Amino acid sequence: MKVKTKSKKVNKAWLNDHVNDPYVKMAHKDGYRARAAYKLKEIDEALGLIRPGQLVVDLGAAPGAWSQYLRRRFAAPGGGALNGSIIALDLLDFEPVDGVQFIQGDFHDEAVAAQLEAAVGGRPVDVVVSDMAPNLSGIASSDSARVALLVELAVDFAGAHLRPEGALVCKVFHGSGYSQLVELFKRRFRVVKPIKPKASRDRSSETFLVGIGPKKA
Repeated sequence: MKVKTKSKKVNKAWLNDHVNDPYVKMAHKDGYRARAAYKLKEIDEALGLIRPGQLVVDLGAAPGAWSQYLRRRFAAPGGGALNGSIIALDLLDFEPVDGVQFIQGDFHDEAVAAQLEAAVGGRPVDVVVSDMAPNLSGIASSDSARVALLVELAVDFAGAHLRPEGALVCKVFHGSGYSQLVELFKRRFRVVKPIKPKASRDRSSETFLVGIGPKKA
């Protein structure tokens, strides 16, 4: 009974925080599907990563807020065709975003990876953004291994497809395994910047690693 009561209190507190969150309110006002859009917006504005005409791959794209932000960055004044290409991938489905090519499937799956390769079509990718995160179990060693695997997959994909000055934005978590992921980025990119956007909740351990300029193997 105590567990249930505590759980209800936690859920009520989370719901209260969520409803009163200024970024949630902004997302509703601006037509974004999630407050996460402002995380990518802050990173982009700080580093100037996203520009019209680019090819961007959005990994872990559901529910689509990052793809929405990318689309708005590529939108032509007054409407018309997008000046840029966006390929989004997620295990979960999401409501289509106009102009975004969506692939549904598990990034671990070779068949899904092949679909992504076909969509890229040998073109150099300008930016890879990854908001991928595993379902966490609460067991630190297991969770850090799951996070690391997704980050490594994103880093490998970026290393194989980014143009020489391209960038990878990848969600990671402070805690067990974080320093190893920073070292991985330093081995694979010429410039590495950790960023904790203001739109990330203070109590969240999430942060983002940005790698710019993949090193040649």
